[in-house]
Amino acid sequence: MVFSSLVFLFAYLVITLLIYYITPRKFRNLFLFAINLVFYGWGEPTLVLLMVFNIFFNYLGGFLVDKFRQDKRKKKLFLILTIVLDIGILAVFKYTGMISETLNMLPFLNIPDLQISLPIGISFYTFQTMSYVIDIYRDDAPVSKSFINFGTYVALFPQLIAGPIVRYRDVAYQLEHRRETLDRFTKGVKLFAIGLGKKVLIANQMGALTTEMFAHTDKNGVLGTWVGILGYAFQIYFDFSGYSDMACGLGNMFGFEFLKNFNYPYISTSITDFWRRWHISLSTWFKEYVYIPLGGNRKGVPRQIVNLLIVWGLTGLWHGASYNFIFWGLYYGILLIIEKFLLKRFLDKLPSFVQHLYTIIIVLIGWGLFYFTDVNQLFSFMGDLFNVSNGAFSESSLNLTLSYLPLLVAAGIASTPLAARLYAKVANKKYIWIAETLFVAVVLVISTASLVDQSYNPFLYFRF
Repeated sequence: MVFSSLVFLFAYLVITLLIYYITPRKFRNLFLFAINLVFYGWGEPTLVLLMVFNIFFNYLGGFLVDKFRQDKRKKKLFLILTIVLDIGILAVFKYTGMISETLNMLPFLNIPDLQISLPIGISFYTFQTMSYVIDIYRDDAPVSKSFINFGTYVALFPQLIAGPIVRYRDVAYQLEHRRETLDRFTKGVKLFAIGLGKKVLIANQMGALTTEMFAHTDKNGVLGTWVGILGYAFQIYFDFSGYSDMACGLGNMFGFEFLKNFNYPYISTSITDFWRRWHISLSTWFKEYVYIPLGGNRKGVPRQIVNLLIVWGLTGLWHGASYNFIFWGLYYGILLIIEKFLLKRFLDKLPSFVQHLYTIIIVLIGWGLFYFTDVNQLFSFMGDLFNVSNGAFSESSLNLTLSYLPLLVAAGIASTPLAARLYAKVANKKYIWIAETLFVAVVLVISTASLVDQSYNPFLYFRF
């Protein structure tokens, strides 16, 4: 699998770019559509058919919604049929096991274990295709006249597997009229290198810390347990934001511009602020396609609270077929409700440092809910976070903390906009391009060397 990462970087990507740029412009989407399917089929050959089916029926659904635009009943019928099929397929592949396990809790049922292999990226591309048909229904997006263009949009390999969730209306014009430029390509290479460095040089190392620290959660001491979850917080941020940067960078190389998916979430001063900065494309999706259609804040406070709980319960469930994800979603839903209706005025009066500390503590506890899928381990971990009788550190957790301390500090600094602000001050200097080129080259070389030495570490959001 390490070989696969290197093959992607130095064979698949290079060859794809070369062929793409020598292909006549009118055939480039056709080439991208074909190579997207090759990319997806590389890991899961049989499930390419599922993706093609998804593309076909959503393309057809969008066509029919547009065709019967003047017939409200038929237009709504085709929208509902398409959404039901989308959600049905996602439910079968992602939630069958969870549903069967839940039903088997009843004493009179004994349903066979129905675990089904989860297609990589199905949550992301399903949400993309659903948003396409809904936007056509709302007159918020043009219907695609080309099956190839629509298929390219759904299966575009830079962001296919783990987002960001790209809405068709944001790239409809680019699919037909984009112009690849040297400046955009150069920007893409830099962004890709930054994302790769985030993943390989920070996220994977933080993952190793977390794995070791949580091998025995009850033997770390209170501070050791907090260091372990801090390592996971850095792992998941640099892993996911690194993938998003790589996706946006690859998109730039092919002439596309995707919206930002992260905006330094760990500098947030409230939970509301955090969710404006974390996984922006998913938060926006649930706001526009679930929260607002449910009534949002337009139908009184009680209804708004119910809407928020529904949205955040679904947000948790979207992340995985396990109850800890539902707990995680509802945890944030309840906290956001408390902030909005009770704490906001009080929080706004506190010093920004205190606001930030409050937010980080809540987020770290939330990552504990996210990390432990086993409920018993989860409750044990929550107790260990505050169990002072375990001491501050065990010998092993202290040694781990000290050995990873330089990287923890570096990760903390890298999760702030400090580097971006320093770069902005010198970005217009005459010879800055030399430093940029050297930086990209060094990151790529070190990341490649690390990939050779490391065991396979897939992106965390591949499983969602």
